[in-house]
Amino acid sequence: MIDLYTWATPNGKKISIALEELDLPYRVHKIDISTGDQFTPEFTRVSPNRKIPAIVDQENGITLMESGAILMYLADKAGRLAPREPQAYWQVVQWLMWQKAGFGPMLGQAAHFLAYNRGKSEYSEARYHQEAQRLYGVLDTQLAKSEFIASDEYSIADIAAWPWTARHDLQSIDLHHYPNVLRWYMAIAARPAVIRGWAVPLPAEVPLPKRFDD
Repeated sequence: MIDLYTWATPNGKKISIALEELDLPYRVHKIDISTGDQFTPEFTRVSPNRKIPAIVDQENGITLMESGAILMYLADKAGRLAPREPQAYWQVVQWLMWQKAGFGPMLGQAAHFLAYNRGKSEYSEARYHQEAQRLYGVLDTQLAKSEFIASDEYSIADIAAWPWTARHDLQSIDLHHYPNVLRWYMAIAARPAVIRGWAVPLPAEVPLPKRFDD
């Protein structure tokens, strides 16, 4: 049994989606970051950085924070969603690191200024919207080459990036401008495990892309 400490954020949803895809048994501990649950001593013992998500594997006592590390651990534990062959494996890791280093943080900043703090800094709005568009362009180019991000096989690289793409409206991004991303996004959105994982820890429907002026 895996204890999952999470909240309704893209990083949190990565792990619930992966757990559902991998058919690993888990129980959910809601960490409401809007009320400061992440700062409690109990959660800090699980996640020293006081960020969700985090897990505790009750089978072996392994405790992990950081969504990228957790995804790699779960894929290794289940023997799925990350290839064993070295070249294919490192392609997945490469794109997982791309998401962790750029795609997630920059899209988070785009949402921060374009959705939650619009009008407070024109410079920041322009900077992060431009970077969001660039990163979606990188993803669109990559997805023109293969069905999924790292190859034609679905992997933890896709699970890492998809929940951030699901917040495209907050980033003022129209997925219809990126046809390969849109194709990939819709295919993953229809997966039953993704639908179940998206509803953790709070009930929610997978968002469908819509056209809007950006």
